[in-house]
Amino acid sequence: MSRQKVENLFTYPEYPGCIDIRVLGRPLLLTENPRDFELAGKVLPDLPLKPFLKWPGGKRWLVQRAPAFFEQTYDRYVEPFLGGGAVYLYNRPRNALVGDVNPDVICVYNAMRSSWRGILSELRRHQIRHSEHHYYAVRDAEPHDAVEKAARILYLNRTCFNGIYRVNRNGKFNVPKGTKDSVVFPDDNFEAVSNLLQAAVILHCDFEEIVSRCGAGDFLFADPPYTVRHNNNGFIKYNEKLFSWSDQQRLAVALSAAHRRGANVLCTNADHESVRALYDPGLFEMSTVTRFSSISGAAASRRHFSELVIRSRGRHA
Repeated sequence: MSRQKVENLFTYPEYPGCIDIRVLGRPLLLTENPRDFELAGKVLPDLPLKPFLKWPGGKRWLVQRAPAFFEQTYDRYVEPFLGGGAVYLYNRPRNALVGDVNPDVICVYNAMRSSWRGILSELRRHQIRHSEHHYYAVRDAEPHDAVEKAARILYLNRTCFNGIYRVNRNGKFNVPKGTKDSVVFPDDNFEAVSNLLQAAVILHCDFEEIVSRCGAGDFLFADPPYTVRHNNNGFIKYNEKLFSWSDQQRLAVALSAAHRRGANVLCTNADHESVRALYDPGLFEMSTVTRFSSISGAAASRRHFSELVIRSRGRHA
């Protein structure tokens, strides 16, 4: 093994005792025992994929902490607030309907599905040129080519301050350069992501259009921007168009209707009495989970706080 070309080596916290090693470009899952480097019977495509896009409020932490929430039996996976796609990538559904109202998010997923090699090539070019001058030049640029546009979004996402997504009133990304210099990550698996996306319908639309299509056989996961009745929530300042309280009300009505049509609904939301009051306890079970928030400029203001998990009563595994 030592004489073979090893490209990357890193551990998977989700899979104790296993490491990912890429030999001649092929990802293989091997045992950790150095005396017994034999194939463990799995290859990377059998493992959950990791998000390639960092997004405020992403649920990778929840997937790792409470995977049972997402390990459901269904005919179709549906997600109307795709964002970084941690749950979608974890589940790797063979049939999916996903979407987002953010055009940059949809641009990246569409390009990843059709042209992952082009995105990787562009990111490698950005890696070579990465500097403060290059960052701001790319931030100010407005490419028209779909691949270049998607690579620009990913480059800025990976090198901007704290992975924040923020635009000004004109819709222009305006987050300053951060401290991270890695543009291409060792665990990028764009080919597997692209293959997965071949089985997905991707829509750029309001959540209600997607939720209205859900019924029996669908596992519907909704992770909206967290807004409460009085809007005293830290995440809302990162959204150009706030997910308003009326949007929260629309979502509750839409999810309730989807449940009544037979969908298995799972929603994560702000743990606030005003949000709880929107959901009929006869239809939904509610519980709380705690996580650490890292989306803050000041380390002192980063804290643990609880989130609400809303699930269809009697339908989850």
